[in-house]
Amino acid sequence: MTDEMTSSIGALDRAASVYIAGHRGLVGSALYRKLQSEGFTNLLVRQHNELDLTDRAATFDFMLEAKPRVVIDAAARVGGIMANNTYPADFLSENLQIQVNLLDAAVAARVPRLLFLGSSCIYPKLARQPIEEAALLTGPLEPTNDAYAIAKIAGILQIQAVRRQYGLSWISAMPTNLYGPEDNFSNTSSHLLPALIRRYEEAKAGGAPTVTNWGTGTPRRELLHVDDLASACLHLLEHYDRAGHVNVGTGVDHTISEIADMVATAVGYTGETRWDSTKPDGTPRKVLDVSLMLQAGWHAQVPLREGIEETVAWYRANFDAVRR
Repeated sequence: MTDEMTSSIGALDRAASVYIAGHRGLVGSALYRKLQSEGFTNLLVRQHNELDLTDRAATFDFMLEAKPRVVIDAAARVGGIMANNTYPADFLSENLQIQVNLLDAAVAARVPRLLFLGSSCIYPKLARQPIEEAALLTGPLEPTNDAYAIAKIAGILQIQAVRRQYGLSWISAMPTNLYGPEDNFSNTSSHLLPALIRRYEEAKAGGAPTVTNWGTGTPRRELLHVDDLASACLHLLEHYDRAGHVNVGTGVDHTISEIADMVATAVGYTGETRWDSTKPDGTPRKVLDVSLMLQAGWHAQVPLREGIEETVAWYRANFDAVRR
């Protein structure tokens, strides 16, 4: 099979077995909701206590027995700047183990269609904006999350290697910063938006006159609702078959200060926001060039303000159960 051949793609059989790795997380849960709503009737899922993907033998046993027709790899150890910067060895080792075990087992089972999900942190810290797919491996990474990025880059290259060696129609996609229902709201391991939601919600509840955020507030970030990503994943599985990875995002970015203001408004917090410039900003700007995704016939649907309001409402409704 050549990279330009598309004979293997088209509408997925709604009765085909689809394994969603990492179905309890932000992305995996959105994928499960999306595929259920689209009429898929044979979704395979395993909780961590049922299948530990860092256990190579167990991963092979599962894959060879289940023999799914489609695999979506949304399994990963993830976190924000603090978690990535504090535990780089853990982020590198665990993510490499998960990916290698899962992808090797999928090769052994000859899974015909697989989607590997990475992250926009794979790109150089000072990549030209908006970031094109071709920017991969053209410069140094952002130091605060380079370990996680290296693991995801390895996943992209493994997808390409499997296509060359085995001719399987596997693809990879790199989402921008994600948010939405089932996110992680931990003080130590959450990403930008859930961290802001928790901080402002707690400040409002406690009557705090100020909220202090990390950095200067000037870096720019692109945010994508996780339900949009789930929609994009199904679209890619049915319409995209190339070795090169594809960016998934909105193509629009905002300063972190602007995002914080949107969160404060959604929460109803009326105090003052301050910025601690002694803390790291991370990458100065990160917005993806989504031209390739647009050419494939997909674009994001959820406006940021609406998505933030929805996520705040979900956080409040599920406060006792959210990951904190």
